[in-house]
Amino acid sequence: MGVQRYNTMAKKTQTLLLHLSCCLIFICIPILSSPDFRSAELFNIPLFKRDFFTYLLLLVFFYANYLYLIPVLYFRKRKVLFFIIAFLSFAAISVVPAILFPFKMPDIMILAEGAKNNTIVKHGLITPFEVGYAFLFLLMFFASLLLRMSERFNYIKSEKLRTEIHYLKAQINPHFLFNTLNSLYALTLAKSNEAPEAVLKLSAMMRYVVSESSNDYVPLEKEIDYIRNYISLQQLRMDTNVNFVFSAEGDFTGRQISPLVLIPFIENAFKYGLNPEKDASIAISIKTNGPELMLMVKNKRVATGIPDEEATRQGMENTKQRLQYLYPKKHKLLIFEPKDTFEVQLTMDLG
Repeated sequence: MGVQRYNTMAKKTQTLLLHLSCCLIFICIPILSSPDFRSAELFNIPLFKRDFFTYLLLLVFFYANYLYLIPVLYFRKRKVLFFIIAFLSFAAISVVPAILFPFKMPDIMILAEGAKNNTIVKHGLITPFEVGYAFLFLLMFFASLLLRMSERFNYIKSEKLRTEIHYLKAQINPHFLFNTLNSLYALTLAKSNEAPEAVLKLSAMMRYVVSESSNDYVPLEKEIDYIRNYISLQQLRMDTNVNFVFSAEGDFTGRQISPLVLIPFIENAFKYGLNPEKDASIAISIKTNGPELMLMVKNKRVATGIPDEEATRQGMENTKQRLQYLYPKKHKLLIFEPKDTFEVQLTMDLG
């Protein structure tokens, strides 16, 4: 089961449990607040049965409004019909319980000081009938409306985020293809015996890009294998003037990561750190410490006159945006650019 699917199921379970808990608490209000709470005949008292049934109707209205009326009528601009149905629902909730469970006032009424004529007393408490039920109805009405509108806002926000991420991936993926093909082209021009191995590694890389990059998360070990293949291809065209160090340490199993989020920093180092006419230095380190992943990339800037420098900057910006989108408050990116040197330090929490 993928991380995304697991998180979705866990979120749905939490939401369901929250709704069930709130329903249980709401239904318990007329029971716990009744003066006859400890009485064995509680559910035979007409006034209590009326109140309890009213709370049930309010709960039914809440979910009818939340699940049907708001998305079908309110969000589809049929607001007149929506408010008519809401008013009729209020009328039904106010009248039906009184009809089903009629309550005859006792001969002796307990009146509080200053009570008005339109006030009834139940169990020694003054309860303005219309105001009390109107307040409960409005509470359920606005609670369901606000909850549904909040979910709609979050859905629109997540869809916008998903669209932006797919757009960024679409911008990044061709960049990998062009650079890798350039490496292979250099090998074929030199008629290197290592060209067949390079083709196999290129095939593995492109298979990964095509099959995995559309996923939100992939196993970390697959991402590391992709990086190893990429580095192997780049090493084939290195000269002896390159001081190159690569290390991958730690346990990469059992972790998930967004695909192709690390490679732009590594690709950038090879793009600007290799020049056959100058001494070059590239250091790449990937480490894991529990759920924490650390990437360090450092290179001397020796390449000049790169035609698509602007595209490279855009690719780096895209990667920064993906990190912000996918790992908010769960990553730290530091970029150092002293003279003739470029260094990236990225720490990510994959837990």
